[in-house]
Amino acid sequence: MAINEVISTERAPAAIGPYSQAIKSANFVFTAGQIPLDPTSGEIVAGGIAEQTERVMKNLAAVLEAAGTSFDQVVKTTCFLANLDDFPAFNEVYAHYFSANPPARSTVQVAKLPRESLVEVECVATVK
Repeated sequence: MAINEVISTERAPAAIGPYSQAIKSANFVFTAGQIPLDPTSGEIVAGGIAEQTERVMKNLAAVLEAAGTSFDQVVKTTCFLANLDDFPAFNEVYAHYFSANPPARSTVQVAKLPRESLVEVECVATVK
């Protein structure tokens, strides 16, 4: 295996800049932040924070799967919200993906996210 293996899947949005969807290095996968882009249309999904969070998590699941891992192996997430008042609704969706042994997490409010999205999530996972 290369020291840094680029991970790419058509089941998640293509990178909208000079970065990779994820990088596998040794026994770890580091994902780029995922925003709620539909991988087919390239557009932000309709709806509010719950719908956008669901799309973000589906995008992350696709990238993790392409890297040979899953949410069960995620050790850390960093979550960016445009408005921390959205945290309860975000957390409700997020919790469905990490029901047992949730990873360490940081959640911060940011001034602005790409494409006017309400949420972005990145993660680090191990690979068996």
